[in-house]
Amino acid sequence: MKVSIIIPTYNRAIFLQEALASVINQTIFPEFWGQGKIEIIIIDDGSQDETEQVVTQGKYKSWVSYYRQDHQGVSVARNRGLKMAQGDLIAFLDSDDLWLPEKLAVQLSFMKTFPQAMLCYTGEIWIRRGRRVNPRKKHRKYSGWIFDKVLPLCLLSLSSALFRRRVFDEVGLFDEELPACEDYDLGIRLAHRYPFHLIDKPLIVKRGGHPDQLSHKYWGMDRFRIKALEKALNLDLTLEQEKLVRQEIIRKAKILVNGFRKRGKEKEAEVYQQLILRQQQELTRKFNLVDDDGQ
Repeated sequence: MKVSIIIPTYNRAIFLQEALASVINQTIFPEFWGQGKIEIIIIDDGSQDETEQVVTQGKYKSWVSYYRQDHQGVSVARNRGLKMAQGDLIAFLDSDDLWLPEKLAVQLSFMKTFPQAMLCYTGEIWIRRGRRVNPRKKHRKYSGWIFDKVLPLCLLSLSSALFRRRVFDEVGLFDEELPACEDYDLGIRLAHRYPFHLIDKPLIVKRGGHPDQLSHKYWGMDRFRIKALEKALNLDLTLEQEKLVRQEIIRKAKILVNGFRKRGKEKEAEVYQQLILRQQQELTRKFNLVDDDGQ
């Protein structure tokens, strides 16, 4: 059983060194490397800093397969890594995150013990601007069939997950048309098809608060989540799942309407107001549900 570790990166040379060290320091790494059962694939999404030198000239060069592409976004980078990966199991590591030393060992043991599990994910330690913070209640992780839980927000941290390779043959790759929230989109497709398995132990460190994060780059991230939800309506949903998706589209669209109006962008607000009306009409037609506030 071979593990492919895919690390997309863009202008994060300093973070990348620490991320790589956290992979090399995995407890299973010496054994798996010696047996040819692990590979590290770095997809450089057109970095303009010292990323290439860090990987190809530094101490990690003998352990890493490095590929550079023009800047096309993280989804294209992850998909390229997936197409190159030779492992039966796939792990992703964002270049600003870290793995604790036993992360892979714990997950590999779980996947070996439960061969029917298609994915597992772990708890997280959150660092924001250099300080540890506690995740809010809404970020609680779950096990089982959690389709309803992944609709409000993204619960799947890719850096914490381990997937069987065939998952991506069955649910598809990352959506390259989404500039952000591609993990949210994937999480919906996964939760529709498989139960999630939580290893309720923090085995990764998520570092946030730096200015190059996509959540800082784009205002109104719910625009991209709505696109993912509209895509989800094309899945083979139960009636209850369809109702939940349409209700979530309405909730997120209302947030955008208010946000656009505060910014004086009535034209953009009207687009989402019309979306709300269409979803309300479908809920009324199929489920006899009426939105009380009429917004």
